[in-house]
Amino acid sequence: MASDHSVDELPLWAWVAPVAAATLLALKFSHVIPADGGLVLVLAAILLGGAVFAAVHHAEIIALRVGEPFGSIVLAVAVTVIEVALIVSILMGATAGSEFLARDTVFATVMIVLNGIVGLCLVVGGMRHHEQSFQTAASSTALSVLGTLATFTLVLPNYTLASPGATYNTAQLAFVSASCVTLYAVFLFVQTIRHRDYFLADASEQHPVHDTPSNRTAAISLGLLVLALVAVVLLAKTLSPALEAAIADAGLPKAFVGVVIAAVVLLPEGMAAVRAAAANRLQTSLNLALGSAMATIGLTIPAVAVFAILTGMTLELGLDPEETALLVLSLFIGTVTLATGRTTILQGAVHLVIFAVFLFLAAVP
Repeated sequence: MASDHSVDELPLWAWVAPVAAATLLALKFSHVIPADGGLVLVLAAILLGGAVFAAVHHAEIIALRVGEPFGSIVLAVAVTVIEVALIVSILMGATAGSEFLARDTVFATVMIVLNGIVGLCLVVGGMRHHEQSFQTAASSTALSVLGTLATFTLVLPNYTLASPGATYNTAQLAFVSASCVTLYAVFLFVQTIRHRDYFLADASEQHPVHDTPSNRTAAISLGLLVLALVAVVLLAKTLSPALEAAIADAGLPKAFVGVVIAAVVLLPEGMAAVRAAAANRLQTSLNLALGSAMATIGLTIPAVAVFAILTGMTLELGLDPEETALLVLSLFIGTVTLATGRTTILQGAVHLVIFAVFLFLAAVP
């Protein structure tokens, strides 16, 4: 465990990334540098990634300071702000196909989490430790919530009659969004208060001792978190036209934009999950991975829905048949994998193969 000194000592990149991103934006908005210059866009993309990592890092510092359940909420809100910023920045462009972006991003997030991150964690952990264990009560609870949220937002719109196509009307969208927020809030309560022991690796971790950052470190991290999130929002708006153009020039379908957004948002937590699995802490890996997917649906969809209702935009949420088949397969295999409380590299390989099929069909539908 890290010492108090290491917790209070912010790494250089954690403050350089948001400050550099803010500096680039200031130069752009003051017209000192061209907004659409090739070098500027490359630098903006690099700093966007750095700002995402910095935001998650500072959110974790604040989470350690405020403790649970508020720590989980801080992390979830930070990640949600990043994802909503990326989605809304593209929706504001109102280009053809933008109405599918929220659906594509949420579906990609679920597939990346259930198959990419979980599969990689099981393979890495299995290769190093042969067999790993976790609490089935936690995984079954998380999967039940995730499956319900995914069905509400990605499958059910295909079967409603109040509006044409794979959409909800305004009343339905508002009600489903409220239902998602409520269900996610109940899950957070269960995870952090009522049944917290379900999500711990063993009884010895039920009351873990963490190094706590000082008030000064937490205050600095709060300021840098706000700066990083603002930078992410503005850099996403700057890069969204270039991102769509690059994907179109590569001959990829527009839905691939959602895959890119989901990958950017999930990268920091995905790396943390794999590191935890390599350290034989699979329960922590599953908490991070499944928690990210639930936050995406439980918070991002409602936030985007509010934007759509206020602007009069129609959101196409229902999946196509092949995507629905992949979602059902992923939830089924995930349930089978996490039903026994023990995993090997075989389960991980199954998830990674499904993930590879998802990526291929996203590029070649």
